[in-house]
Amino acid sequence: MKPILKTEVAGRSMGIELGSIGYLSDCALFMNYGDTIVLTNVNMSEEPRDGIDFFPLMVDYEERLYAVGKIPGGFIKREGRPTENAILAARATDRPLRPLFPKGLRNDVQVVNTVVSVEADNLPEILAINSASTALYISSIPFTNPVAAVSVGLIDGNFICNPTSKEREESLLDLTVCATRERVMMIEAGAKEVDEETMIQAIAYGFEQCQPILDLQEEARQKFGKEKKQVEIHKIDAELEAKVREFAGDLIRGVYGKTIKTERNQEMEEAKETIAEHFKQVYGDEFASKKSDIAEVIYQMQKELVRDLAINEHKRVDGRAFDEIRELKADVTILPRTHGSGLFSRGQTQVMTVATLGSIGEIQKLDGISEEISKRYIHHYNFPSYSVGEVRPMRGPGRREIGHGALAERALEPLIPAETEFPYTIRLVSEVLSSNGSTSQASVCASTLALMDAGVPIKRPCAGIAMGLFTTDDLSREEVVTDIQGVEDFFGDMDFKVAGTSQGITSIQVDTKISGLSEHVIRTAITDAKAARMKILSVMQGAIASPREDVSEYAPKIITMKIDPDKIRDVIGSGGKTINKIIADTGVKIDIDDDGSVFIAGTDLAMAKEAYKIIDAITREVEPGEVYLGKVTRLMNFGAFVEILPNKEGLVHISKLDKKRVEKVEDIVSVGDEILVKVLEIDSQGRLNLSRKDAILDADRKERGEEGEPAQPNVDRRPRPDRADRPRRDFGPKEGGPRRDRESQEAPETPQE
Repeated sequence: MKPILKTEVAGRSMGIELGSIGYLSDCALFMNYGDTIVLTNVNMSEEPRDGIDFFPLMVDYEERLYAVGKIPGGFIKREGRPTENAILAARATDRPLRPLFPKGLRNDVQVVNTVVSVEADNLPEILAINSASTALYISSIPFTNPVAAVSVGLIDGNFICNPTSKEREESLLDLTVCATRERVMMIEAGAKEVDEETMIQAIAYGFEQCQPILDLQEEARQKFGKEKKQVEIHKIDAELEAKVREFAGDLIRGVYGKTIKTERNQEMEEAKETIAEHFKQVYGDEFASKKSDIAEVIYQMQKELVRDLAINEHKRVDGRAFDEIRELKADVTILPRTHGSGLFSRGQTQVMTVATLGSIGEIQKLDGISEEISKRYIHHYNFPSYSVGEVRPMRGPGRREIGHGALAERALEPLIPAETEFPYTIRLVSEVLSSNGSTSQASVCASTLALMDAGVPIKRPCAGIAMGLFTTDDLSREEVVTDIQGVEDFFGDMDFKVAGTSQGITSIQVDTKISGLSEHVIRTAITDAKAARMKILSVMQGAIASPREDVSEYAPKIITMKIDPDKIRDVIGSGGKTINKIIADTGVKIDIDDDGSVFIAGTDLAMAKEAYKIIDAITREVEPGEVYLGKVTRLMNFGAFVEILPNKEGLVHISKLDKKRVEKVEDIVSVGDEILVKVLEIDSQGRLNLSRKDAILDADRKERGEEGEPAQPNVDRRPRPDRADRPRRDFGPKEGGPRRDRESQEAPETPQE
């Protein structure tokens, strides 16, 4: 790629190439940031779509695995349905662009971002927003207010624009800021309990860093911009609007005198039926063509009533004060057989979250272009039709469900204990039982309850709240409200979601329907959200103050141990024979990392401990001077062979079988007998010389209270001649992994439950 235009952002080159690709698109361009490249194509239909009352914008984010040099996994070697990351990236591109198109535009507009090259230091998701805005701004599509996006990190108290891959690992903040010249359009953040003032400053920093990218887009528009098309903007006939307002005004004002959602919704449906019947008589056969316009006038009247109430009368639809939260309720252990459950209610919004704990082997593996290849903490969110009292077919999760689940997951992720502290895979499922505003933040609260009920030692409880905004058309007056319900979200100008703990913010997501947010609104929303969050946390802690000390009796119990990586092959055995036998005999799940970490999971703790003992025996080194309980495997004229550990067999010479003289081996032991033996030496060929006689003498001395004489080991660690040239089996990368020195090997670790 050879950029025609370029600039520098955070010390890296950002450029645009167009004119020689995608000849039939309204605008097609490559945009690069370093070696990350996004191909963007934008197009618009010639005619508006009939019979709709919304702007049909489609934003697609296509990941191509060739961008990172991968071939798709599975049997079908091509990309399939979008990954969750692709869906989230498409939503992040859609949200800042949609409010900036002309009101009343009904033409289909499609933006397709295709990721064709990825450099780990430069995120394609951020570049896609910039590329989409640039293509729309250059095109003939009526989009005249470009946006830019940057990522902001925080390391050692310093803000970093577009942090590199390594810097992202160290950063306390993962913030995306999208802005126009004047205002912030979109905020998306994950944070490790960052305080409110730092977050406000980070957003302001991101806004400033967006400006050079807007300069680049302006230069591209000046040099390559097409003349904007004069499209038909849908307008309602003035006479029709006047008739609807005259007839329906008192009806709708009466509806919005009700403070309870169910009563208001029922009366609104009755009012709509009355209005429809009236205008069927007025317009006769023409009513069908005017139906959508009548509905739009009714919508505008509702919107004006709600906004006028807030801006001019300083009142809310349900009568609450601007900073007042609806009634809160919290409960745990509502389901008897699950590993953990929580129920959270805020007014008529109610979410139940269920926590399930699994073994480390149950992590989710990811096949995509991101650096993340697996997840051990998973959050799913379900929004069924019954949650809003509607009837719809049950389908798989849509973009909204995936987005809300990812938001709740991001809010709680910084609080999840490390694998070394809590070696479980964790899955949360949030079921929206009732929806009247901000179910995503209610799922954060319900999920916190479920995690603590499941015994997950999270750092601190987390809660979330959604802030709203009402403004005048010229944005001269702005009113921020706390805990928006559905009608305020629907008719308001902002959905500003903030989640966090008593120590700071863990996530933010902001959507706006206007041309951006002022610094005053951002500061007020973040500050007021903290006050609301503290109230919610106090109610949640009344239900459960801290994580339970033990996991549920129905959850798997996990024992961890560490073995020499070179012993992994012994535990697995030829073709997995050894490990499969352990699993079959004990009923546990066993996961082994390349560094020798072993995770044994089972609902029966006794069986998990039994599996631990077997693995410990397989991997334990034989030590001269130690006494073992072994099993007699073979009898010879000159002695008996005894297996003291799995696959570790030694000889007890006939002279060492007993304290007295032994004439025949069979007089003392038989095959299958279990006897105590002492290891006298390991010879130069690795063979074990054992003694039953010495084990008996040691026991006699101990009984008399005498100190036993330590055996003098004669250990030669050189490899056995018959194994010196045998090739080693590779069970994964060992480089850098811990290797135990046999001369100084410690005793095996005790089980950690």
